[in-house]
Amino acid sequence: MGAPRARAVQERVDPDIGLPPAEHRRRARREQWPVVCAVSVGGAAGAAARYGMSLLWPTPAGAFPWTTFVINVAGCAVIGVFMVVITEVWAAHRLVRPFFGTGILGGFTTFSTYAVDIQRLVQSGHAATALAYLALTMVCALTAVWTAAALTRRFIRWRTR
Repeated sequence: MGAPRARAVQERVDPDIGLPPAEHRRRARREQWPVVCAVSVGGAAGAAARYGMSLLWPTPAGAFPWTTFVINVAGCAVIGVFMVVITEVWAAHRLVRPFFGTGILGGFTTFSTYAVDIQRLVQSGHAATALAYLALTMVCALTAVWTAAALTRRFIRWRTR
C-alpha cells in the first residue's frame, strides 16, 4: 500500500496571467477609466457644493471657521451612513462608491482647507482659536462617522425585525 494520493485542487485562474505586459496595461487602463471619470464628476459636484456653502456662509478673518467645520463634520456623518449602507445593506454598482464616497463626499469635505484655516488663524495671532478648531474638528469628525455608522446599523436592525 502506498502513500495516499493528493487530490487535485481546482484553483481560480487569473484571466490576466499569460497576457503580454502591454496588453495587461491596456486592459487595466480600460477598467480604470470609468472609476476615474466617476471620481472626477463626483469630486467636481462635491467641491462646487462646498464652494457654494462658503459663499453663502463666509468666515470673517480671525473667527472660528464654522463653515468648514460644519462641512467636514456633516460630510463625515454622511460617509458613516453611506459606508454601512453600501457594505451591509445594498449591493451597489461598482461605480457608486467612487462616485459618491470618494468623489462627492471627498470633494465636499475639505481637510486641506481645514489645514489652511489653522495656518491662517495662527499667523493672524489667534493660536488659541486654531488649537480649539484643530482639536474640535478631529474629535467631532471621528465621532460623526462612528455615531452615524452605529445609528445606521441600529436603524437597519430595527427595520429588519
